Formats: sequence, C-alpha cells, structure tokens
Amino acid sequence: MAEGLNTGPAVVGNMGSSTRFNYTMMGDTVNLAARCESGAKTYGVYNMVTEDTESLVSKQSNDIIFRFVDRIVVKGRSKAVGVYEIVGLRDELSQATLGCIETYEKAFKKYLMKEWDEALALFEQSSPIEPLRPGRNLGVSINPSLLFIKRCQYMKQNPPIGEWDGVFVMDHK
Repeated sequence: MAEGLNTGPAVVGNMGSSTRFNYTMMGDTVNLAARCESGAKTYGVYNMVTEDTESLVSKQSNDIIFRFVDRIVVKGRSKAVGVYEIVGLRDELSQATLGCIETYEKAFKKYLMKEWDEALALFEQSSPIEPLRPGRNLGVSINPSLLFIKRCQYMKQNPPIGEWDGVFVMDHK
C-alpha cells in the first residue's frame, strides 16, 4: 500500500544475458525510492517522496500539497535526505487537513530546537486531525504525529548530546 518516489538518473532496460534477462531499473535513484517506500510504512503514510521530487513537482505546479515529514539517512547511504508525504490536491483538502499540516510543521520546528514539551504539545494537537489515523484508515497503524509524539517522549528522557541536526538514521531497508 505504501509508495516511494525519487527523481534522478537511473539505468533502465533489459538486464542480464541473452538467455535470461529482465526489464528493470538500477542505480542510487532507484534504491532511494525503494527506501522511501519502506519509510512510508514507518511513518504511516501512503506515499513518501524525496526532496528532489517535491522540488521538481512544486516548480511545475502548486496544485499538489506536500508535507515535510523528516530528514532521514537510509540504509546504504550516509547523506541525509528530506522526505515528504503527498497529502493531496490543493482544491480537495479539508481545512482540518491543512490545519494538521500547519500544526505539524510548527511542532517539527520545536522538535529541531530540542523544545520537547512544546513539540509534544503541538504533535498531540495535530494527531487527532491527521488525514490518516489508526483504526480509521486501512493499513495505518501509526502516522507522523504519533511517531513524533513517541520520539519527543524518548528525547525528553534521552536528550541528544552535543551538536544535533534532527536527522533520523533508518536502520532497516
């Protein structure tokens, strides 16, 4: 049910030998898209796109609403990438969903400033108005607000030491 998208160069075509081959695609761009797919499941969203994809689409049109979800380092890479959820078409979103996105973004800024209590309060405000919620949407067991409520609670008990950029390192594919 989860989808991952990335934008960039890839090798696409028939791969293999003359006796056995498949039409496929390969490369870092493809691998990052696959990690976004598993990341979407982790964050409880139906789709996750990289900052490159969000930027390219947003330059073409403002009809699609993206929500910044997190900055992550995926397995097999060392560089952080911003990831976004495709929330929907601007003309079709409810005020509640737009309010959720706005509150979530405020909460994330507090999270990055290590203001755990303020971030936690804002994530708790956005949680009940998330577009996807456990028990309401098929296949959803968590959502970004619920995930960050757990992270804030953890960070309050185990604050990062020294320089901290808020990047989350995913330890699974």
